[in-house]
Amino acid sequence: MGGPLTGVRVIELAGLGALPFASLKLADMGADVVRIDRLSDVPAAPVRAPHSFWDRGRRSVAIDLKRPEGVDTVLRLAESADVFLESFRPGVVERLGVGPEVILARNPRIVFGRLTGWGQQGPLAHSAGHSINYEALTGVVRAIGPRGGSPVPLLNVLGDFAGGGLQLAFGVVCAVLEARSSGLGQVVDAAMIDGVMSLAAPFYALHESGMHTDEMGENLFDGGAPFYGVYETRDGKYVSIAPMEDQFWILFLEKIGLAAAVMPDRNDRANWSQWRERIAAVLRERTRDEWCALLEGTDACFAPVLTFTEARSHPHQRARGVFRAEGPMPEMVPTPLLDRTPGEPGPSPAWIGADTQAVLLDRGFTMQEVDALRDAGAVA
Repeated sequence: MGGPLTGVRVIELAGLGALPFASLKLADMGADVVRIDRLSDVPAAPVRAPHSFWDRGRRSVAIDLKRPEGVDTVLRLAESADVFLESFRPGVVERLGVGPEVILARNPRIVFGRLTGWGQQGPLAHSAGHSINYEALTGVVRAIGPRGGSPVPLLNVLGDFAGGGLQLAFGVVCAVLEARSSGLGQVVDAAMIDGVMSLAAPFYALHESGMHTDEMGENLFDGGAPFYGVYETRDGKYVSIAPMEDQFWILFLEKIGLAAAVMPDRNDRANWSQWRERIAAVLRERTRDEWCALLEGTDACFAPVLTFTEARSHPHQRARGVFRAEGPMPEMVPTPLLDRTPGEPGPSPAWIGADTQAVLLDRGFTMQEVDALRDAGAVA
């Protein structure tokens, strides 16, 4: 591993969804990630687990945090780490004995990353929730849907992964850089709801300026504008268009045969429905592939709407090498692409707890200490 985060040691308390995505981004860029799994999750037989994109690039240590010896083991691991990550509800790691005050007392330089849905404070902080709940409370869900219809549930890309995992990874890298100059760590409070609101900041600004209304399907970027949206083709598939600038709009109209049509001003919102109906009628005259042959790769701001299966094999993805061909399953290369110190996908743990002994020895435990911890039932 020779990425830009080589030498950064990360301890990750096993979690779901957004947290392993954050540590995945760190591991892909070279960080040495050790995941603390529950001892109860160790399989009865050491059979190699199925490959998982989620947990690549890290080693698995199984520890029982209900035992004092297990807690002390985690604290010792934290002493030589740069980052400690957790995604429990507020107060849980404190009750386990591995909260930020304890960890920072043992290692004042460590960055303690906390990922939750609602944040560490606030009236909802201790409530359960999932990505769509955090997205809903920000106004984002209410902003996406057809005109006159109901809001559309979003994939959890926005709340879990962009607003949560990526925000945590960004905050951690910022804090690690600062710690190298100050010698002091700090707590990173990454809340998915904050992350979604941050991503939606331009739309809050557009709304305040009167350029974005509260009505769905009537705005520039939500399908309301006829020149920014998705249209059905003759074969029941879809294409996307976005010729917002005048020169792209003129080219688009020329390509689809509407350049000579007498139509009202497209910049007047009162004319949007008329434009949308006319464009929809034209795009339904050909199949998606026929429109691709005519428009893809031009300045008409066009792209076909693909399924996940189709997206993996698209020529543009293949040309950029986004998906690795080797391995048991298609998986993405680390992004963004760095030209001098690129990230590199690391292997997944063979099974939960498979790396316990190797990691402990690597972090300064003696073989006698490892045996004692195993005999006490504190580690795998």
